[in-house]
Amino acid sequence: MEAYNYQFTALRGIQAGREYYVAMCPLKLIPKIFLFDEEEIPAELRAQRVLNRARVPDIARYIINNSDDYIFSSITASIDGEINFEPLEEHGYGRNAGILTVSMTSRFLINDGQHRRAAIEEALKVNPDLGDETLSVVFFLDAGLDRSQQFFADLNKHAVRPTKSIGILYDSRDPLARLAVKLTNNVPLFKGLTETEKTTISNRSTKLFTLSAVYQATQALIAKKKGDKIKSGDYDLAQEYWSMLGSVIPEWRLVIQKQISTAELRRDFIHSHGVTLHALGLVGRALLDIYPDDWAECLQQLEDINWLRTNPLWEGRAMLRGRMSKAGHSVILTANAIKMALNIPLTTDESEVENTVLSSRVEKG
Repeated sequence: MEAYNYQFTALRGIQAGREYYVAMCPLKLIPKIFLFDEEEIPAELRAQRVLNRARVPDIARYIINNSDDYIFSSITASIDGEINFEPLEEHGYGRNAGILTVSMTSRFLINDGQHRRAAIEEALKVNPDLGDETLSVVFFLDAGLDRSQQFFADLNKHAVRPTKSIGILYDSRDPLARLAVKLTNNVPLFKGLTETEKTTISNRSTKLFTLSAVYQATQALIAKKKGDKIKSGDYDLAQEYWSMLGSVIPEWRLVIQKQISTAELRRDFIHSHGVTLHALGLVGRALLDIYPDDWAECLQQLEDINWLRTNPLWEGRAMLRGRMSKAGHSVILTANAIKMALNIPLTTDESEVENTVLSSRVEKG
């Protein structure tokens, strides 16, 4: 070995007949020794995807804002260079625990975790005290480009992102997520009728809305962004609004009273889908802004709206060619129709969508 080396306390393991090592690495070393393919070279000559720099600030803020409570999974890296593993003992459990020595001339290539690495670098600029904390690193010995590319493919092949709904359910840091969960436990329209794990609802499901749909609709209603502080008044307002809608819309009253199945509602009506719930959140926001004292009275007119999917009003808005649409413009166009039914004036942007997007959809239809 050379005179200048990196040394890591490490555990040795075996996968597919090859040795690998798990070590603790100080955060301040991670930006210095770990590299990833940043060069503008063809994908077939790289062992990683190109870094998406738009993701880095969000991850860095997560570390900085939660310096007492953040958590990261291991980085996986390949070592291209000379190494030596010296076990604590020759036999027994101690033979797989020891000191991993790596030549300083070695090249460390990240196979999984390049965004975490870049975010750590940014976070350290703001809070250098994080530098002495550690992150576990899984080291493999480099076996060339083909092997490194296979590492990346294997590590990501079976990775599945959690659904938006379950992410909201488990997110204790986002006040809006906590609000949405609280609403599903207390609002008659949502209680027992909210799918908290999936972002889609099957035809046989007994649920009416997804938690992610409740989250988006409530976000529109109270005009808050993710991470914004939620006041008690925000919760009271949201609970009152959604509870009142549950009593005003006839079919929602029936489903709360278990006189009609959720499957029937989702099959026949547009108001039992996330796009309409989101639109009703936007409508509620407009009512609160224009009629802060009389908004509840205005809501009574929703009882007279024909929510059936067969109503031509919804084609090009909540629906495209007979199917429910999840597009952003569909939410606005659905909200526009409800606003016009309630005699609520449209904003300039809403009118623009009405005149351009809707007319275009009608022509294509």
